[in-house]
This record gives sequence, C-alpha cells and structure tokens, in this order.
Amino acid sequence: MATETDLVKLYSGRILALAADIPHVGRLERPMATARRRSPQCGSTVTVDLTVQEGRIANFAQDVRACALGQASASVLGRHAIGRTRPEIEAARDALAAMLKHGAPPPAAPFEALETLVAARDFANRHPSILLAWDAACEALAEAEKAA
Repeated sequence: MATETDLVKLYSGRILALAADIPHVGRLERPMATARRRSPQCGSTVTVDLTVQEGRIANFAQDVRACALGQASASVLGRHAIGRTRPEIEAARDALAAMLKHGAPPPAAPFEALETLVAARDFANRHPSILLAWDAACEALAEAEKAA
C-alpha cells in the first residue's frame, strides 16, 4: 500500500517542472471542436479546443484546472499535439493508461516524457486526472471529424 512518503515522492521535481510549463494554455476563439472532461474523484477539469486540417491538429488550446499530475500530463500533450492525428493521440492516451494501470512501458516518442508519471501507478485515484487532457483531446478530435 502506498504511504504518505510515497505520495510526497510522487510529486518529483520533473513532474512539478512540467506542471509549471503547460503549452497552449487558454481557449481558441473559433475552435472546430471543444471537449471538457471532469474527474469526479478530485474535481479536476480540462477543456480542449482544437481545429483540424487534413486530419491533423492545426490549432490547439487547453484550459487545465487539475492537480500537478494532471497538469504535467497536459503539459506533455500540449508540447506535441499540433500536427498529430487522432490515431496518434489515441495511441498515446491508451499507452499512458496501460502504463498507469497495467505496468506497460511508457508511450513512445514524441510522448516519452509521460514516463515521468510512472510513479503514479500505485495511486489509482490519480489516474483519471492524469488522463483528463488526453480524453478531452480524443473527444474533441472525434467531434472535429464529425464536423468536417
């Protein structure tokens, strides 16, 4: 069972550095699609706005109201979302979930910085917050495909 000391270790300097530097924070003026996800366990929320051109994310913004773990995860997404396709984002989200829930390897490049969150494996109550930005991005991408 995870202890309070383990929880303190979880919030490492790398996680806090990612959380402090989230790219593409805010909202888009004219998004093609928007998705908002909320974790009922902790109240964290993430809203993703995006536009898609030729099947790839052309513009991306995120409003992140989450714990440091959710912020760190959103930071990695924000660094690499533009130019990615729905299958790429879904694959990274699925790999992140598998890493957290089943001990799978971290997601592949360019999302390898999600390896920083491997310490959260033992904290299942934190997994929904870590996945929020990814779930919102996948939902927004599906909405954009319908609109196109």
